[in-house]
Amino acid sequence: MRLLSRYLMRECLVALGYCFSAFLIFFIAFDLIDHLHEMQEHKLRVGDIAEHYLFRIPEFLPVALPVALLLASLYALTNHARHNEITAIRAAGVGLWRLSLPYFGIGFALTLILFASNEFIAPRASEIAESILIRRVQHSRAMDERMVKNLTFANSRAGRFWQVGTYNKATGEMIQPHIDWHLADGSWRYIDAERAVFGTNGWIFHRVRESKQAAGTNSLRIRLPASETRAFPEFSETPAMINSQITVMDRFSENSRTHSADIPISEILDYLQLEPNPPRAIRSRLYTKLHGRIAGPCTCLVVILLAVPFAAASGRRNVFVGVAASLVIFFVYYLLQQLGFAFGEAGRIPPWFGAWFPNLAVAAS
Repeated sequence: MRLLSRYLMRECLVALGYCFSAFLIFFIAFDLIDHLHEMQEHKLRVGDIAEHYLFRIPEFLPVALPVALLLASLYALTNHARHNEITAIRAAGVGLWRLSLPYFGIGFALTLILFASNEFIAPRASEIAESILIRRVQHSRAMDERMVKNLTFANSRAGRFWQVGTYNKATGEMIQPHIDWHLADGSWRYIDAERAVFGTNGWIFHRVRESKQAAGTNSLRIRLPASETRAFPEFSETPAMINSQITVMDRFSENSRTHSADIPISEILDYLQLEPNPPRAIRSRLYTKLHGRIAGPCTCLVVILLAVPFAAASGRRNVFVGVAASLVIFFVYYLLQQLGFAFGEAGRIPPWFGAWFPNLAVAAS
């Protein structure tokens, strides 16, 4: 059985390597044609272009890897069936599910790889690819993108509201922060500082001016003694949470239409820690993308569910039937996926159902 599994896995992985390489070449070629003029304006050299596309490969994986796996598995299985190998294997007492285990093993491994890539590699790789694109024309743009002006956000759980003149996303340093929050007794507390930094003991404010206001609409604000440095370890907001607020609000603005795989789960969860009840305008889109981050990599398992029953029973069909079928099947699956995302983000169906709709449809069939 181990010999059989290795043989089936080898044939599928070889086909997968060829298919993925072909899709990667097509992706780079068509994208380069579309953006060649822009790259010339940015004065990129051949080495810069090659480096740029190297770091864009993780961005390409969520679409290319499942379709390449479907094409490879259908090609391999159809080829086995065409040479009567599947008939011989099943005549030896090997059932269809046992026969499909090597393919499910490949699908499961690629699911984990794709999930890890989306969460830990793709976000950083996209930033590096963008920095390569502008490295020879705008040296100061990277610094400008790290600085956020007039940042405003709220921690709904703790009842704190932040206004920051300038925030550095790389270091977490704040210039001219103002915080006000509601205490348990109904009173209000206010902080104005020249700057603030985040350390091991939480937020440390410099040149702090504090004031408080008792509960009630007619109460006066009382100024407290100023202090040169003041630590607030009770503030639970971290730079990671603040960065997630910036990312989510930027990606979910009306002018932004990004793919569901753009925002890692960790950033979405950090955002939900500060804002457990997202604004109505972005709630459906946010939760659809959250579920889509999990459902997307599972496509690698879904395509195996599609490929094995179709190809294993194909008899002596021409191998190109499997190739053509894989493209049609994946097109239908991709169409269902986009419809699910569209209806989920629009709030017409539950977000979880919109993200998992194509996978559930395949499992039910």
